[in-house]
Amino acid sequence: MLWLLLLGALFLFGIAGLVFLIRSVHRFRFIHLLARGNRIAGWCICAAILLLPSALFWVLWGYMNAVIILLHLALFWVLAELIERGIQRIRRRAFRRYYAGGIAVLITVLYLCVGWIQAFHVWQTDYTITTDKTVGTLRVALLSDSHVGTTFDGAGFAEHLSRIQEQRPDIVVIVGDFVDEDTTKADMIDACRALRDLSTPYGVYFVFGNHDKGNYANGRRGFTGDDLIAELEKNGVTVLQDESVLIDDRFYLIGRQDASEESDFGGSRADMEDLTRDLDESRFSIVLDHQPRDYEAEAKAGVDLVLSGHTHGGQMIPLVQIVRWFRIGNDNVYGRQRRENTDFIVTSGISDWAIKFKTGCRSEYVIIDIIGKEAEGSAG
Repeated sequence: MLWLLLLGALFLFGIAGLVFLIRSVHRFRFIHLLARGNRIAGWCICAAILLLPSALFWVLWGYMNAVIILLHLALFWVLAELIERGIQRIRRRAFRRYYAGGIAVLITVLYLCVGWIQAFHVWQTDYTITTDKTVGTLRVALLSDSHVGTTFDGAGFAEHLSRIQEQRPDIVVIVGDFVDEDTTKADMIDACRALRDLSTPYGVYFVFGNHDKGNYANGRRGFTGDDLIAELEKNGVTVLQDESVLIDDRFYLIGRQDASEESDFGGSRADMEDLTRDLDESRFSIVLDHQPRDYEAEAKAGVDLVLSGHTHGGQMIPLVQIVRWFRIGNDNVYGRQRRENTDFIVTSGISDWAIKFKTGCRSEYVIIDIIGKEAEGSAG
């Protein structure tokens, strides 16, 4: 429902922005020269200048990105006009030419180019977690929201994995939205095969996100959630669905079903009390939970670390601030938090989804170094 409201708001603001931009473009002198004094022709030229590129962006990237581009252009155009008017008041005379529009276009292009780079390039983000538990030193590589086929295909995903392999993680965890409704079966298979080439002491573990099973696709995707499980397991990946495993007698990995099973699809998932009831509290515990929206229960359960994605870091300014201030649908939008004795980390994800720009964050994979006590007899 929240996503539908966001789409609706974007559409309405996009229409308002388009009307404002058409009126503003009409102020350029060349419009009147092209129209040769014909008022209707002038307005038609203005509309064409904006609608034709918008239609192209719509076809290439979808209506949401076309609206986002228009909204940014309208915003920067308003700001440029306000600044221009302020300067004119100071100098007490008008400019001979209309500069605000050209400046707005330039700023919009530069700003969204940075957003494009931050979405399509992938950075490494590092965290260090300290604990009194006897987990020793453990390096965890965290991946989320690859949405394979969006900013990279299966082969591109393999290239990012080679960078992760260079960090020599002890374990790799994937916290959902590995694929989505638009991922092709060929890309899914290639991405799963790429995971087979990772060499880690404790392997690769996976939990589902809200898109992995293709439940929003209404049967139009070329593979099912079961097909994905089969391909992952064929390539050595362990899929956790409301279950926990004790690894090397050092730490627990607790993999949760996604919250969408309850909220979107009429199913259920185990609560934290049930998942942790029989665990040894002296062991370090890591929860993999795609959506960061059950912090209270996870902190109450006494787990040590919770890893999530889903939010895409808030994606864009001002969405980052809005989600953080009002906690719309999630307990956190990005980064590290601590509640009681539990650390929570939310990653912005290694890729993107519908929106092709990240202005409020950047794409990333995460390396987490957990530093605890050594087990007796392990030193020396």
